[in-house]
Amino acid sequence: MKPTDLMLTSAVLLIALAQASLAEDSPLPKLGPNAIPVTEATEYLRAAPAPDYWAFAEFVKPQFTTSACGVASVTAAVNGLAGLPANAEDTVMTQPDLLEAVGDAHWSEISAEGGDGVMFDELVTYATEALPVAGLDSYAVSTFKPVDDSAESLATMRDWLTLNEESAEDAMLVYFNQGVVTGDWDGPHVSVIGAYDATKDEVLILEVDQEWYIPYWTPAPVLLEAMLKPTSDEHGVLEGQTGGFVRLAPAN
Repeated sequence: MKPTDLMLTSAVLLIALAQASLAEDSPLPKLGPNAIPVTEATEYLRAAPAPDYWAFAEFVKPQFTTSACGVASVTAAVNGLAGLPANAEDTVMTQPDLLEAVGDAHWSEISAEGGDGVMFDELVTYATEALPVAGLDSYAVSTFKPVDDSAESLATMRDWLTLNEESAEDAMLVYFNQGVVTGDWDGPHVSVIGAYDATKDEVLILEVDQEWYIPYWTPAPVLLEAMLKPTSDEHGVLEGQTGGFVRLAPAN
């Protein structure tokens, strides 16, 4: 090999190594391809009634600790169902208010900073306990917990989303692996369903993890995948948890 050829080969190699290093050091985008921020996709909310969005979006507040996605979501749901208090002296219930009113020591413990976070079955329990506290004694909790990614599971999921989209008389929470949707953190999470665009088959997540995100749309099949992905062992007692929907609605 001639010296000039060797120098050229070395230069090409150095450029390739530099490009690889830059690629490794480049920050990830805020949201991956499966999550579109609501600020970039407002068409449905402008054209459709979207009753859940208008009923619950303003009550969705940032989770007050990094472990409190469950209590943040339940608080938003019951506040939205109850509506703005009628009297000037009445405050809008906060997440600590709800925990204190429910009085479940375990829920407070797992929702504190550094807490374990909530399991799916616990979310069902605590949502049920929150209803009478919010004056929603005539409401009940039901669940959809998919076991596979079959066509039947996806169809049932879409049925639940369609039903939820009909009115603001019910609220629906989703327990899911956040990273499947956002492309980042791989772990269990809870947020509020804000809308379902059946034409596009997209779900609006009213995100309580507001230190990192704002509401975003994701395809229904992706959300199903996120509900099915088991929690990894790095999350301790939550290992193996899978998700689903938790619906708060008037009892039949």
